Amino acid sequence: TETMQSIGKVAPLMQIAGMATQAIGAYYGAKIQQEQLKAQASSLRYQSQSQSMTLQFQKDLATINAGLAEADAQQLLLAGEREAGQISRRYGRAKSSNRASMAARGIQLGVGSAAEVEASIDLAKETDMLTINANRVRAAESARMQRTNYQTQALMSGVSAANVAGAGAMSASNLESSAGTISPFGGAFTSLLGTAGAVANTWYRDNQLAELLRNRAGK
Repeated sequence: TETMQSIGKVAPLMQIAGMATQAIGAYYGAKIQQEQLKAQASSLRYQSQSQSMTLQFQKDLATINAGLAEADAQQLLLAGEREAGQISRRYGRAKSSNRASMAARGIQLGVGSAAEVEASIDLAKETDMLTINANRVRAAESARMQRTNYQTQALMSGVSAANVAGAGAMSASNLESSAGTISPFGGAFTSLLGTAGAVANTWYRDNQLAELLRNRAGK
């Protein structure tokens, strides 16, 4: 009986110690989970910001390239105009030289073979001018098509940057909100409540058993 009484006194103390240990474990378990969620939120926010900055850089670079492509188109058109002017002046000099030569030889200008020669010069000039104009327009359009591609790339990169930043911020906020709902003290208190009932039941049972044993020993 004395042994049972001794055990009955020690057992609740051991259970209380175990209850405290469980409460401490619950507290630190919740604390670790809370910190893990915060760390995940911070990492996700950093990653999304980094990715968004990369996409924003791609947008800015594409915008710059689009401007350079338009500048190339303008240069190509200008170069074509200059070449056309040179060709026109070259044919003008050739026509003047030919007229002077025919006049010096006594050939009547504007009729017969003289007119045919001048018509041939004019036709050759027109053909070259059309070729130069077509080439410069094609080259400029190619550069402007590249400009359009860069503009589209800039637009898509900008949209992607905004989407990534928004989604990352939202996900990080959700994780932070989840971390905020975790209460280490609440977890410890819940653990205490869960084990307190068991300790009370054990204490009551042990006291009843000890009382029974004392009664039997008294008989």
